Amino acid sequence: MGESRKVRVAIIGVGNCASSLVQGVFFYRHVPDDGVVPGLMHPVLGGYHIRDIEFSAAFDIDAEKVGKDLSEAIFSGPNNTVRFCEVPHLGVPVSRGMTHDGLGQYLRQVIRKAPGPTADIVRILKDTGTDVVVNFLPVGSEMATKWYIEQILEAGCGFVNGIPVFIAREPYWQKRFAERGLPVIGDDVKSQVGATIVHRVLTRLLRDRGVRIDRTYQLNFGGNMDFYNMLERERLESKKISKTSAVTSQLDYELPPENIHVGPSDYVPWLTDRKWCYIRIEGTTFGEVPLNIELKLEVWDSPNSAGVVIDAIRCCKLAMDRGLSGAVLAPSAYFMKSPPVQMSDDEAHRAVEAFIAGEDNRTLRG
Repeated sequence: MGESRKVRVAIIGVGNCASSLVQGVFFYRHVPDDGVVPGLMHPVLGGYHIRDIEFSAAFDIDAEKVGKDLSEAIFSGPNNTVRFCEVPHLGVPVSRGMTHDGLGQYLRQVIRKAPGPTADIVRILKDTGTDVVVNFLPVGSEMATKWYIEQILEAGCGFVNGIPVFIAREPYWQKRFAERGLPVIGDDVKSQVGATIVHRVLTRLLRDRGVRIDRTYQLNFGGNMDFYNMLERERLESKKISKTSAVTSQLDYELPPENIHVGPSDYVPWLTDRKWCYIRIEGTTFGEVPLNIELKLEVWDSPNSAGVVIDAIRCCKLAMDRGLSGAVLAPSAYFMKSPPVQMSDDEAHRAVEAFIAGEDNRTLRG
């Protein structure tokens, strides 16, 4: 759609992550170009300030959200993240999306589907001049994600895949985006300082210091709809693969499957959008002497990812401006748990800085 001073963004799934993203764009819209923003690498990234993000469209199936302005819908339905910014009326109605497998066994108990047919997604994306589409569908929405991607490819938009349905890392989808001359960044957003990044960095530290890691677990629980949805264990396969590979990729040897457990554990309603994580690592040091680490991390789950998504959106627009297509390697490695190419976090940070500067434009095109 050509280079512009704005980044027009559509959101699929108006849940807590969408709420934090929209609130964050307005919360920091007046920050100076050289200001320090907690959770954001750059107020200005590749010439795009955070306020240059404009919301163009939104899609959901919840009767509590469809038809409402996006500024109202982000605080509707079962959304329960922290409210840190009053968002002005946006003139962006939430359109009726496609359900497919987006509504699991547990979510059906609390979400009432909006009546009426699925909106014309391609027409809406084109008519609103959308540049980048962000996927915030519930974990396990395999068919729904792939259906939306077909619409996105037809409409000619870039794609940021925030959930653990494997798209950017798959040669088939890399090729599909490359054929359309479009970029994709994914898969499964890695929060600012969440369970995955902490577990990865500790794992890397022990490896670099010569400690043999023998066993480890990461147990997570929270009170948002993401955790409620993940009570349906059948929807968890890709999430467990994503979180486990994010940790094991930091090792140069294989841990037996019975010695590593990484994944969502339970739903505790009173935690709302807070997430509690317990990590334990058991290792062996010099002289075959044991070393054990135990850690508890508490975060607000959705704001923890919003700044990362803001940077991913702007990197996706930069890729479009440069005519890049397929899976964009450096931003995917830094922002996502399951990128096409896993790197250590310091390596990925250097790579994404080089990408922003125009020095690392590597892509995979299937």
